[in-house]
Amino acid sequence: MALPDARPRRPPGPLAVRAAACTALLLADLALPGTAHATSAVEVLAVNSVDQTITNITNWIVGILAGVATMFLTVGGLRYLMAGGEPGEVEKAKGALKSACVGYMLAVMAPVIVGVLKGLVGA
Repeated sequence: MALPDARPRRPPGPLAVRAAACTALLLADLALPGTAHATSAVEVLAVNSVDQTITNITNWIVGILAGVATMFLTVGGLRYLMAGGEPGEVEKAKGALKSACVGYMLAVMAPVIVGVLKGLVGA
């Protein structure tokens, strides 16, 4: 039975690092169809109306709320699994799960609340 080679491996030299970086940049440039090149025209991003802006902001808020609620759900579930029957840890887990429920309810109700506010303001 042969023993494995005990010599330490050398880190890659600067030429290998540069080659890997250039290859990664080239592949990223080829893979992304929307990258700006010298011949492409400049696109101006504009919003059509205030209503569209409010809709975009509402969508962002709903996404953030759902993400944070999912994080609380995950943390609460893991805490509950790891609690091992300890009452203090079980209460902390239940608190995280309740926070997740509140976050999901806010995410569902956000468009409704914005619609009611738009109706009140007349937008």
